[in-house]
Amino acid sequence: MHFCKIAGRLFCFPAFVRDFSVYRHFLRIFKQTNKSVEKNLWRNAMNIYESIKAAISVKQSAEHYGLKVSRNGMACCPFHNDRHPSLKLNEEYFLCFGCGAKGDVIDFVARLFDLSSYEAAQRLAADFGISTEPGQPVAVPHKLKHPYIRQFREDEMLCFRVLTDYLHLLEDWKVWYAPKTPDDALDDRFVEACQMIDYIEYLADILTVGDLEERVAVVDELMKNGKITFLQDYTTRKKKEDMRHERRNDADLAL
Repeated sequence: MHFCKIAGRLFCFPAFVRDFSVYRHFLRIFKQTNKSVEKNLWRNAMNIYESIKAAISVKQSAEHYGLKVSRNGMACCPFHNDRHPSLKLNEEYFLCFGCGAKGDVIDFVARLFDLSSYEAAQRLAADFGISTEPGQPVAVPHKLKHPYIRQFREDEMLCFRVLTDYLHLLEDWKVWYAPKTPDDALDDRFVEACQMIDYIEYLADILTVGDLEERVAVVDELMKNGKITFLQDYTTRKKKEDMRHERRNDADLAL
């Protein structure tokens, strides 16, 4: 057997094949086949893109993924910390006057979920029930059961509220339970306030002024394994204990 490396692949030929024109002929066929495969892949990808863009408008996809779009097509941009609507959406394109993000429906989803264009098209097809098989009819998009951005914003608001409640409690503890003299034993609440206050301020600052990627990372971590629910319950319980303690002190002073 003869072995010959063609286009990075190793091929074997019978030992009686001596004419190198055979190799050249085989190489030509191989290259033509590769070009044909690449052309078909490219054509299929283009067909998917066109099917998606024909079936789903940018505004429609934004609303399905949870953006609140006004009647004039404006929304808060999810690609930067947008407090006032600066994202313009219509049937074919989106454009943010704040950060400059722009493109079609596939570009929008690719940016939103950090995907390639092809992955974004596949996700849109899956989420909207659109077949990507050649010759299949384009399905009418259906409403998503889980609007991702709306859910994220609800989670973000919950996390921010719980963090700020806990932060205010820590600030109170740092004042109320500070030792009066150097000889006083340290109260556990004062120690907790000293240890946690900077970290909680840091998390709250990210949710206030951080970019989308940082905010998503913080929210995901806090929502994991019920951490934010535990902190919410813990803060509520400690506030009630402080109120009972305060009422008891007031009663003692009254006596």
